[in-house]
Amino acid sequence: MTGFFKYVFSEAVLTLLRYYFVAGLAFLICYRFLSIRLSNNKIQERKASRKDFLREVMHSSISSFLLAATAIFAFSEWVRPYTMIYMDIQAYPAWWVPVSVGLALIVHDTYFYWMHRILHHRKLFRLTHLVHHQSTNPSPWTAYSFHVLEAAAEGAVVIVLVFTMPMHPLSVALFALSSLVINVYGHLGYEIMPKQFRHSLLFEVLNTSTYHNLHHSKFKGNYGLYFRVWDRLCGTEHPDYVKMYDRIQERRFGAK
Repeated sequence: MTGFFKYVFSEAVLTLLRYYFVAGLAFLICYRFLSIRLSNNKIQERKASRKDFLREVMHSSISSFLLAATAIFAFSEWVRPYTMIYMDIQAYPAWWVPVSVGLALIVHDTYFYWMHRILHHRKLFRLTHLVHHQSTNPSPWTAYSFHVLEAAAEGAVVIVLVFTMPMHPLSVALFALSSLVINVYGHLGYEIMPKQFRHSLLFEVLNTSTYHNLHHSKFKGNYGLYFRVWDRLCGTEHPDYVKMYDRIQERRFGAK
């Protein structure tokens, strides 16, 4: 058991370093180095405060331990024999690694959408999800800013994944990194999608930073993490999303 906790601690440190690097790099680029150049990309005019950033980093640091613990639990000797985890990377074709990562993101989006809606129930919101929604004007540091119970629920998706499909540790690591990068973009506070994205099929499917920012400012609608699919199917997409996105893109690129 002592070895397990040491393993969790070391994995938590890696998770924390990954968070600091990805969120920190995005923060430095958008909020420090290029803040003036990207002024037209800013989704909300007002700026978050230093106090907000410190609160987000504190909660994210705690969350990193919970996220690491759930992942390690999935790979533990008590659980792994009953999962579809494989350690020999040659057991499946090389193409399965990227495919499994893509499928994991699809499964995670479904898991997250319904979990997210449950957390918005009035009896659970104040108990858990309110911590995340203290960031009404999110920044990259918001990515892992969860209540401990929500962090545990967020991390539990790894347990779902390893029971759902064959996954190599490399696939899990790439999934975690991809999820974090997309999560940081969703909380970036700046819209950075290219002009052509608006009139592509991808716009109809994928979330944007504007999409999730609207959820933080309005508290309702836009519950999806990566895709617009569940929100559109269930009628929970915020009606002002496209208008807000177009307004920001017009500010960036000029009138159509």
